[in-house]
Amino acid sequence: MRLLRSTDLALRLLMRLAVLGDAMPTTREVAADMEVPYTHAAKVVAELQHLGLVDARRGRGGGLTLSERGRTASVGAVVRAFEGDGDVVECEGDNPCPLSPGCRLRGALRQAREAFYASLDPLTLADVTADPTGPLLLQIGRPA
Repeated sequence: MRLLRSTDLALRLLMRLAVLGDAMPTTREVAADMEVPYTHAAKVVAELQHLGLVDARRGRGGGLTLSERGRTASVGAVVRAFEGDGDVVECEGDNPCPLSPGCRLRGALRQAREAFYASLDPLTLADVTADPTGPLLLQIGRPA
């Protein structure tokens, strides 16, 4: 299973915010630090705001911070929110699989996806930003 680019960026952005303390980077700064297009970062930030994981303030002195919910969020919940609950393989659609009516693989893949999410559920941002990851996150982008 491969994560969507937006899921990957959401996780890295949350991890970065988790170690920045009182610093409030802008979306533009985060995009530059993470070396992603601003428009992509802005969409991810908007979704993180919608999920209640990030607070964003506009204007002078504004920027991004983790919300209280973001500080305690499960990594599995974040991945689920961005990846959705769709099937790992597309069995229906434009070219439906001829095995659909009696396929056992679809159910097995669904169970595997749920096991993947379940293994991430106990992890929080604190878990994934502990040493040695935290100091590395502070080195991303501009010199600290």
